[in-house]
Amino acid sequence: MKTILLSLALIVPAFALEEGFTPIFNGKDLSGWKKVNGTGEYKVEDGCIVGFGKNIKGNTFLITEKTYGDFDFRFEMKMDDLSGNSGMMFRAEQKPGENGRVFGYQCEHGNRPERAWTAGIFDEARRGWLFPNKGNKEQCAAFTEQGKKLIKWDDWNDIRILCEGKRIQIWLNGEQRVDFTDEGKEFTPEGFFGLQVHGGKSCNVRWRNLRIKELDS
Repeated sequence: MKTILLSLALIVPAFALEEGFTPIFNGKDLSGWKKVNGTGEYKVEDGCIVGFGKNIKGNTFLITEKTYGDFDFRFEMKMDDLSGNSGMMFRAEQKPGENGRVFGYQCEHGNRPERAWTAGIFDEARRGWLFPNKGNKEQCAAFTEQGKKLIKWDDWNDIRILCEGKRIQIWLNGEQRVDFTDEGKEFTPEGFFGLQVHGGKSCNVRWRNLRIKELDS
């Protein structure tokens, strides 16, 4: 049995051996996803979803057709360059209309080494920063220092988002970044995932190995 498991580990990516996890991206095409809002673009390349664009008008999102409530969600993210900001929406929603504005929780993918707030929580098109709290200078400083040590600016970063009721936890490269309980009236118990290409002159970011374990509410 040990020999079989060892052989599997040599040919199968580690994430594929995680019990109970299901991919939400098939590695081949964008089935189950749709683009909304701005003029950014998405494509599949080398088993990754690539978000990109030049002179992008409006924040652009590639969102899942399915919604999720409580979950353990894991993925890898890499900035091809630091020309633009990005993020991973989760439990997100969309305002009414064919191309209604996406809003809600976002796991930040920052492009500013001096701030290093990747894996913080930003409330897109709603409340702004939830964690770190911009009004807490000590918390912001500590979050920045931790980020500078953890973030791989030119390589892949492992991110984990765990949502259980109002409690949201996020890890970056194995170390916890966020443990936040949303007691606000805006608390959202369920929604879709969304990859962001931020509006601006340029953006180049990619994601891979997106997988989820849905939890009992």
